[in-house]
Amino acid sequence: TVGFSQVGAESDWRTANSQSMKDTFSKENGYDLIFDDAQQKQENQITAIRNFIQQEVDYILLAPVTETGWDTVLQEAKDADIPVIIVDRMVDVSDDSLYTTWIGTDALCEGRKAAEWLNGFAEAKGIAASDIHIADIQGTIGSTAQIGRTKGLEEGVDKYGWDLVAQQTGEFTQAKGQEVMESMLKQYDNINVVYCENDNEAFGAIDAIEAAGKTVGSDIANGEIMVISFDTTHAGLQDVLDGKIECDVECNPLHGPRAEELI
Repeated sequence: TVGFSQVGAESDWRTANSQSMKDTFSKENGYDLIFDDAQQKQENQITAIRNFIQQEVDYILLAPVTETGWDTVLQEAKDADIPVIIVDRMVDVSDDSLYTTWIGTDALCEGRKAAEWLNGFAEAKGIAASDIHIADIQGTIGSTAQIGRTKGLEEGVDKYGWDLVAQQTGEFTQAKGQEVMESMLKQYDNINVVYCENDNEAFGAIDAIEAAGKTVGSDIANGEIMVISFDTTHAGLQDVLDGKIECDVECNPLHGPRAEELI
């Protein structure tokens, strides 16, 4: 029996991750999966873990909504001799023995890749660093993906001298991404690069840009607004093909087989 607490289905990436777990830990494969959708609330995940402990599951898989605040409940799992595998996002705990291992991607590396791509693009087009004005639509504040992707961008800003106009969380959702982009466009008239920390935020940002009568694209020297994103969902890659997202950094969601291999 495996208990899996997922952050929530706020993005296409997370839906794919959940489906990967469900496909892997199926009854046909010899597993009993207890699935919990935490709806982006840490208190729901803590309750779910305690329920898993009471049900005496053999393993707990946790995709944590944020990095901190897990010491007490993970100690309870350890006391019950239930291995905990952290999935996707990391946890920041006082004792690393509170969890068995972590499966995920390097969000800081992803952010650095996006920054290096933007620098390479600017150099190829002859665009001065001072002419790049970036809006950062961040992910859920405190999550591993947000921390790494934001830091990767900020390192690029410091290294190359770009103008980081604004930063605000879009909570990894399309609706919030659109709302934040609408607000930023009203406050700043010089934004020509939007750095969205996942595809769903990018979809919302694109809707807001187009609704404002502006054009998404790569010609940032002549009024277009470039969108950079993360995840490479199917819809995200379609937007790359259609010229609406210029750079989409891969983050593979198929963690189910990796978790099964570890178990």
